[in-house]
Amino acid sequence: MTGLDLTGRRALVTGGAQGLGEGMARALAAAGATVAVADVQDDAGAKVAEGLGEGHTFVHLDVTDDANWESAVAEAVARLGGLDILVNNAGIEITSLLVDLDADAARRQLEVNLLGTALGIKHAFRAMRPGGAAGAGGVVVNVASVAATIAFPGISVYSATKSGVDRLTRVAAMESGKLGYGVRVNCICPGLVPTAMGAGLANDVAEIGLFASPQEAVTAVVGLTPSGRLGEVSDMADAVVFLASDAARFVNGVGLPVDGGMGM
Repeated sequence: MTGLDLTGRRALVTGGAQGLGEGMARALAAAGATVAVADVQDDAGAKVAEGLGEGHTFVHLDVTDDANWESAVAEAVARLGGLDILVNNAGIEITSLLVDLDADAARRQLEVNLLGTALGIKHAFRAMRPGGAAGAGGVVVNVASVAATIAFPGISVYSATKSGVDRLTRVAAMESGKLGYGVRVNCICPGLVPTAMGAGLANDVAEIGLFASPQEAVTAVVGLTPSGRLGEVSDMADAVVFLASDAARFVNGVGLPVDGGMGM
């Protein structure tokens, strides 16, 4: 079986300054890839890249900005000497009951989670396809969520955007194949992980009255999870390494649940 060695691969990870993105960047680097950490948080992102060691780098990226995507990918290709892997991880979650929906908050989630992922696919394809700046094919791994597969209250727009990421993934895989780009496209659907975003969600759903306390919310999630625990950053990062590697060479257009069975 082909292993998970990513030596010689070049990766760009969005939202890489913290949380899942930081963990994914670290796991890709540990597997041998050279990583460009991309984020709007310049200081934190640069610190993560520095901690990965020599050869890794940071690029500023607002995933909602098409022109910024173009410049960030060009910068990453120039610094890394190519691009083989894109991890579309950047995302936000703003908790709200539908009866209290704020249109601006909804638009922000749509822009970051859905448009940001679509733009990432666009510019990865342009760079990785034959004749592109990298031009050797590659892998795109998008980050959806178990929220794409379950009806958890308080996260309607977030759930809709992550369902959209799953659909984008499948259409992108088909377009890449039909057009001969040589780029596999998959996504992972993480369960709840106690990062800043995960902890914030637990607090928020309690604050709007869906649960008596954040701990009760966490207990409810664990109760829905056959594996009997929350996810860990390493669970998600290892899945990304797998999908980026040759061990997943015939895995394409897939939404891979990494949720301990919560969404089945």
